[in-house]
Amino acid sequence: MSPKHIVFKKISKDKSVGVYMGKRDFVDHVDSVDPVDGVLLIDPEQLKGKKAYVTLSCTFRYGGDDMDVLGIAFRREIYISIRQIYPPLQDKEQGILTKVQDKLLRKLGVNAYPFFFEFPDNLPCSVGLQPAPKDVGKHCAVEFEVKAFCAESQDAKVRKRSSVRLMIRKVQYAPENLGPAPCVETTRDFLMSDKPLHMEASLQKQTYYHGEPIKVRVKISNDSNKNVRNIIISVEQIASVVLYSNDSYMKAVATEDSGDSVDSGAKLDKVYTLLPLLANNRERLGIALDGKLKHEDTNLASSSIIKEGVLKEVLGILVSYRIVVKLIVGGIMGSSEVGVELPFQLMHPKPDTVKESELEDEVVFEEFKRTNLKGMAEDEDEGNVSTGEH
Repeated sequence: MSPKHIVFKKISKDKSVGVYMGKRDFVDHVDSVDPVDGVLLIDPEQLKGKKAYVTLSCTFRYGGDDMDVLGIAFRREIYISIRQIYPPLQDKEQGILTKVQDKLLRKLGVNAYPFFFEFPDNLPCSVGLQPAPKDVGKHCAVEFEVKAFCAESQDAKVRKRSSVRLMIRKVQYAPENLGPAPCVETTRDFLMSDKPLHMEASLQKQTYYHGEPIKVRVKISNDSNKNVRNIIISVEQIASVVLYSNDSYMKAVATEDSGDSVDSGAKLDKVYTLLPLLANNRERLGIALDGKLKHEDTNLASSSIIKEGVLKEVLGILVSYRIVVKLIVGGIMGSSEVGVELPFQLMHPKPDTVKESELEDEVVFEEFKRTNLKGMAEDEDEGNVSTGEH
């Protein structure tokens, strides 16, 4: 039997508008991005002659909504697109519908209208920095949101109870064409030593999946007169906040302090295994995480793959990973370090997709709720908010 298709829905508190979407994750394939599509359900009696709109926005947030430093609020709308959905600007029959939209329109009836957005190719992916345990309600993140509302015009004030907001994610998956396995070597000469120390480090492949152990092969030929006292291998995550500054956070998310030694004149050839997991880094400030939805858990942020020609400054937060192999070398005159770095990618595999032609006529509706952040107030039933506020 073909798998049923889950459709996520969210209805405004006054029942005037409701949004139905077939997915919450939209894939950035580097050369193209999945379009955002869904269906807007309106209640003509509740609209009372007003128009209905849907917006797609990308926002960079830093700190709480009320945070203001030197008169500057660290909140920037990177992108916003607004569509008038009702009254429709074109006949519903003229538009090209996805399979899910077609099923929803038939199921929801005459008051349902499709909407469609194309992502620009220069937007960042959903990513955020983990706040410290005491920083309740504060976070640094790139967020995407679909918002539906009714108003006299798109620039008019909007009652919160007449609007609905849905968090979505823009994600990247591991590329199908994988690059060569990283390998690096170094030779170090020491004072008062006729021969050098040589080290080679290598990985089995360039791209690893979240939750997959990483095996690092280390080969050492110690022809020097120094002793290698210890070998430390770590996985480092580098998160560069490039939008408002050039802040860079480097965190070791997995470390193997082996205690292995290589005496003068000896050799070593050994494989070390590391497993970078969010579960081991939950209390650490500044760890970059993939965007989070609803009450689902997330993981360490995936590596950023940048389309050639796109300015990095607009990409919010860029994430990369590297293996660092460090030798602690000791001698009579004290100790020194010899190290190498192996860049690699940490990503999700591309999931198996269900072809639209295989979808059953029956769809399963699931409430679409935004994650409630600790210390963040719920939207009030009353009050007004402009369309530019989220």
